[in-house]
Amino acid sequence: MIILGIDPGIAIVGYGVLDYTKGKFRTIAMGSIETPAGIDVEERLKMIYDDMCEIIDTYRPDEMAIEELFFNTNQKTGIAVAQARGVILLSAVQKQVKISEYTPLQVKQSVVGYGRAEKKQVIALVKMMLGMEALKLDDTADALALAICHAHSAGSGMRDYFNQKKKKLL
Repeated sequence: MIILGIDPGIAIVGYGVLDYTKGKFRTIAMGSIETPAGIDVEERLKMIYDDMCEIIDTYRPDEMAIEELFFNTNQKTGIAVAQARGVILLSAVQKQVKISEYTPLQVKQSVVGYGRAEKKQVIALVKMMLGMEALKLDDTADALALAICHAHSAGSGMRDYFNQKKKKLL
């Protein structure tokens, strides 16, 4: 299964593409989509959408794992991230890629085994699990962690359980 992990943002969208076969990971690609500050948000969203379509066309993922929004104190930034997340989801739907969403707590629990783990713990375990020396961006590490989380939960039925719970709450 080819999994595209996405850490959404308006300035930086982290992505990681993993092949998960027979319980083993192989890193296919990782990186980020970066949009310059100071240009209209509409242009930034178009850049994200176009780059996401290119990533999907290039790597042909079977499924996408994306982080659910977590609003902190800056609501203006949260709205821009929500808009970016929307165009990311649109690109996946148009390319017929199955989407699963995970909270930061679920990702930390899956990767580290502790839902309140610190970011540096998540990065260290992502590097270890994928046999990497270093990761340049936190956003890329988060995207890879999302892909790992999805791989761990995809076969267990947990993803379907959480998605059903979420639908009932909406």
